[in-house]
This record gives sequence, C-alpha cells and structure tokens, in this order.
Amino acid sequence: MKIPVHIAEKLLQLTKGDKIPSSSAKHTLIDELVNEGIIERNGRIQKTIHITNINSLFQYLQNKHGINDLKKYIEVIHKENVQRSELVEVSSDSKMKKVRTFKGFLINSYIPIQSTFNTKPTTLNFTDGIFKFIYDFENFIPEQSITIVGIENPENFRFIDKQKHYFKDIKPLFVSRYPQNQSKDLIKWLQSIPNKYIHFGDFDFAGIGIYLNEYKKHLSDKATFFVPENIDFLISENGSKERYNKQKVNFDRKTIQEEKLIELINLIHKNKKGLDQERLINE
Repeated sequence: MKIPVHIAEKLLQLTKGDKIPSSSAKHTLIDELVNEGIIERNGRIQKTIHITNINSLFQYLQNKHGINDLKKYIEVIHKENVQRSELVEVSSDSKMKKVRTFKGFLINSYIPIQSTFNTKPTTLNFTDGIFKFIYDFENFIPEQSITIVGIENPENFRFIDKQKHYFKDIKPLFVSRYPQNQSKDLIKWLQSIPNKYIHFGDFDFAGIGIYLNEYKKHLSDKATFFVPENIDFLISENGSKERYNKQKVNFDRKTIQEEKLIELINLIHKNKKGLDQERLINE
C-alpha cells in the first residue's frame, strides 16, 4: 500500500519529537502503528499522537513498505519529473506514482536542420518515411532561422515532401501534435525557443479553435495560422458543408488580429464549408 505524502510528512514530523493532533493524521497506517505500539495516542478531547520508538518506525516502514529513507521518499513524491528508478530506490515500487515514461515529440523535415543539442552543434538529416523523436527537448535548440511548423494531422506530417511547395519561402522543421498527450511538451518547448511558429491545421472552426486555444494563447505574436494562397478555391471546390454545419465556434473572433486568419474565417462563412488539411497533400 502506498503511503500518502501528507501522512509521510506527518510521520517525519513525529520523528523530530513533535506531538501533533490526531485529527491531522487520520489513516489506516497510523492505526496500525498505534496497534504495534510504535505510535501512542493521548488525550480525551483533543487527542495527540507521538512516537514511542523511532527505530521501530523505521524498521516497520522498511519491512512493510520498502521505505528506507522517509525524507527522501517525500522529496521524490513531490518531484514533478520523477524516474521509475527513483521510485524503486525510495519505496521498492516503480508504480507507486504515475510516471510519464515517454516525454517529447516527433519531428520531420525534407531539409537538414541545424541545431544545438546539449550545447553541441548538431545537424539533423531526415529520410522519407522515418521520423525523429526528440526526448530531451529542453536541450534541443534549432537554429534561429528555422521556422517551426506544427502539423495537426498525422498524414500531412508523413507526406510533408508532397506539400513543400507551400513552405518554399521558409526553412521548416515540422512537429507533430500527436500523440496528443505529448502536446504539453511541445508547447513548453515552443515557449523556450525564439523561433517563429506556424500552425498547419484543418481549415475549419475546430482547427482554428485548436490553434487559438492550445497554441496562440501561449505563444502570442510568435505564432501564426497557415493559410495557403489558393484557400478560397480549395474550400469552395473541396470543402464540406457537413463540417461547417456540425462545428461550433469555440473562440472569440473579436480577439483575432491575424488578417489572413480573419479572411479564412470569412471564407468559411461565405462558402459554408470547412476543409481537411489532408486535401493539400496532393494539391
């Protein structure tokens, strides 16, 4: 049984010789320790607890819960990014706390990307059909001339070579929004680097909402929404009325200052259609 951190903190306080209100440390573990004679309750109205034998407490925690160091156990539980090896060290249980084994995100490109990784200059080369996964993203810094392009849908991310004519004026590094549980890592990384960000998503209210609510609000003027020059033709010829009719606007249009994005919203309303970004793959 995992010991809750607030109970572990109370036990640590007791090891220093303190007496604490019994009401502040209600847990089955405390009851067990009282039954074992390791902790004693005193008082009739306002009960307090104190330790009668510190060595017995340490032995009990070690034998029953695999905890060799109560203070270190508390420190590890409080850590935001903890490794399974640390959990095993302090509690003999790698699953005692939910751990994200895999952090980071996928990247792709059709040009070599100059960057710095762990303070060392690095050139990333890409092969069609093989993506790279950035794990230590905190130490990955692309050259400032690189523009980060966030791609919403996996198929567009896979076939970027077929869409490179849309990005001929920039040096793009493409990043994937999926798997979605990695997106917080992506935002954190984008906030930490000076590079410009372009969001390449679906040309509909849902895609615009993702951009505004998940990216723009964190990246401000550094971020823009990708709108191709022929978007009016693409929407009118290939857009979906069903998509327009089903989707709801989940953003405040009055707060938008990007002219191209405002024009896109007007085109969606004019045509009463939305467009999947996959349509650009073979355009």
